[in-house]
Amino acid sequence: MKKELLIQSKIITLFIPEALEQETLPVIILNTFDESGEELWLKTQQLNTKPYILATISGINWNQEMSPWYMEKLFKSESDYTGQADEYIEVLTNKIIPQIDQTLKDELNINLTNHIIAGYSLAGLFAIYSLYKTNIFSSAISCSGSLWYPGFIEYIENNELKAVPNKIYFSLGNKESKTRNELMSKVEEKTKYAENFFRNKNIQTVYEENEGNHFQNVIERIAKGIDWILK
Repeated sequence: MKKELLIQSKIITLFIPEALEQETLPVIILNTFDESGEELWLKTQQLNTKPYILATISGINWNQEMSPWYMEKLFKSESDYTGQADEYIEVLTNKIIPQIDQTLKDELNINLTNHIIAGYSLAGLFAIYSLYKTNIFSSAISCSGSLWYPGFIEYIENNELKAVPNKIYFSLGNKESKTRNELMSKVEEKTKYAENFFRNKNIQTVYEENEGNHFQNVIERIAKGIDWILK
């Protein structure tokens, strides 16, 4: 079952199991660069992932709303990273998620057990950052997260989580660090550091390495993250 909502100029697509055998389900909140929820939903069904609801959010100003603070653009073809993640988190937690929850409860009689934040690339960075800004998320999925972002490792070291998450999933392609860009070449080192950092806080974590570069098998990688986080 699929349902679309328009909230705060964002397109939210809800993917809901056809046969609702239970009235309480977890919801994965996935910020997306494009609308690829249908393919992801089907992939998780193929993996026999535990029942859940997928809420994809598109129409995001990517380099603006997914970035935690300002950084000059890395490539001529893109825009600067303007650091509006805090503002987007306010909208996400106070407007978007409450309306998702209300829609599921009123129209389908579904109550949510917990919310899990997920993202790929810069949205993977945002997923981890959001844990320091709100306690609404019980777990996080960061696939090929941009943990190379300047100052981010220092940020997680020097700030407190709003609530200790149950689980955090990290993954990366094994060729992602093989780049001439000095910042991005540190992504493997910093992702492994972050996974170890959170594990030392007694949070259940995993680091999974996939074949290929940053742009390969995106849907499959996110699906694996969802499957692991729901086990």
